[in-house]
Amino acid sequence: MITVDIEKQLKGYGGQQVLKIAREFPTGSITKIYGPSGAGKTTFLKIIAGLTDPEKGKIVAGGSTWLETRAKISLSPQRRKTGFVFQNYALFPNMTVQRHLEYATNDQQWIERLLKTGKLDTLRTHEPTYLSGGQQQRLAILRALAIKPKLLLMDEPFSALDPEMRAELIGELKPMWKEFGMTVLIVSHDQRELDGITDDELMISTP
Repeated sequence: MITVDIEKQLKGYGGQQVLKIAREFPTGSITKIYGPSGAGKTTFLKIIAGLTDPEKGKIVAGGSTWLETRAKISLSPQRRKTGFVFQNYALFPNMTVQRHLEYATNDQQWIERLLKTGKLDTLRTHEPTYLSGGQQQRLAILRALAIKPKLLLMDEPFSALDPEMRAELIGELKPMWKEFGMTVLIVSHDQRELDGITDDELMISTP
């Protein structure tokens, strides 16, 4: 279980807004997060991951306090050990597909399984420049999974994939998430994109 209760000031085109979310995410659940552009969806994921701090709030995951602003507690991203799929992929330009995964884990069997899941096993020696947008996106997903995180945060993770590849990849990922008991939060601009695969949804909007 992860419990989040946060407030964060946002700067938008319409002036300053406040992102306020109080929510529990059961262990092993898959939650779709959607809302208008600029509402704070990506910021919400970054707060959970420890990449940015809110003005007020508390995050408790698996009985461990990750964030409590009153007590000035904020665990580093490394200690939270979340898997994060960034919207812009955030890949290392001079690192091959294989090295991206080896950077996260030494388990070669797990690496092989990930490469086959993402259909990148024949591209293991390629650097991101030589991959298509969809291949880069798949690599970003695999890298996030490589550490076998208990909490997986995904920001528009399937946007560069055609419907057939998206459906096939999700079909491979869901059993994997269940196998490792991962709690998954997925930001999507398309409410219908994740129909049938999520347990719950969270609509983020600011007043």
